[in-house]
Amino acid sequence: MRFDLITLFPELFGYLLTSGITRRAFETGQVEVHLNNPRDFSEGNYKRVDDRPYGGGPGMVMMAEPMERCLQSIRLQRSASVPVVLFSPLGRVLDQASVANWASSDGAILICGRYEGLDQRFIDQHVTQQISLGDFVMSGGEIAAMALLDAVARLQPGVLNTSASHQQDSFSPELDGLLDCPHYTRPQHWAGQAVPEVLLSGNHLEIERWRRQQRLSLTLRLRPELITRARAGGGLSLEDEAFLAVIG
Repeated sequence: MRFDLITLFPELFGYLLTSGITRRAFETGQVEVHLNNPRDFSEGNYKRVDDRPYGGGPGMVMMAEPMERCLQSIRLQRSASVPVVLFSPLGRVLDQASVANWASSDGAILICGRYEGLDQRFIDQHVTQQISLGDFVMSGGEIAAMALLDAVARLQPGVLNTSASHQQDSFSPELDGLLDCPHYTRPQHWAGQAVPEVLLSGNHLEIERWRRQQRLSLTLRLRPELITRARAGGGLSLEDEAFLAVIG
C-alpha cells in the first residue's frame, strides 16, 4: 500500500520511518510513504502557501492553489484513485476497526493542515474523508498522520516479532474490542508488589480465565461503553456475563 503525504514539514517523519519495530514495514515497502511539500508547488520568490482569511480574524489560511498543484502531481504518480484524507476536528475519531481497514487498503493521500486550516473550497472539491484523533486541537496534522501510519504499519505481516502480538492489543476483534489485561515480567517481587500467583501457576486455562476477567473488569471500570458494544456484537459469553454480574 502507498500513502502520499502533503505536509509543510516532511522532516518530522524521519524518525517514524527509520526507528522502532514498525520501520520494518517502511523499509520493506509493505507501507510506502511519499512526502510532498506544497511549498514546492507555490509561485513567487517567497513560495507562499498561506494568506490572511477573508472576513478578518486571527491566523492564516492555507491557500488552495499550491495544495491543488501538489495533489495533482501526486495523482499523476499513482496508478489508481485513492481517498484524499484531511486530519481535522470535523472528522470521525480514528479507532482500531478503521485502522484495520486502512491496513488492508491501497493507501490514501493524507493532508496535514496547518495554521487556521485549509481554504474550504479545496476541501469541498478534493477531500473525501476527514479523520480526528479526538476532541483536542494540535498545531498541524503531522502527528495525526504519524499515528495512523504507525498503527497501520504494526498490522502488516512480519512487522511485529510474533503475529499474535497485535491480536492481544486493546480494541482488537480477538479480544471482542475490550481493553487489554495487565502484564508482568521479572523480577517476581518489585517495590513491595508481587506478580499475581496465577501467572506463576503454569495452568494455562486458569491464566487465560484470569486475563479475560481482568480485561472485563478494566473495561467495565474505565470504558463501560466498550462492554455495551461487545454485548451488541455477541462477543460476551455466559461466563463473561456471570463475572460482570458479580463485579458490577
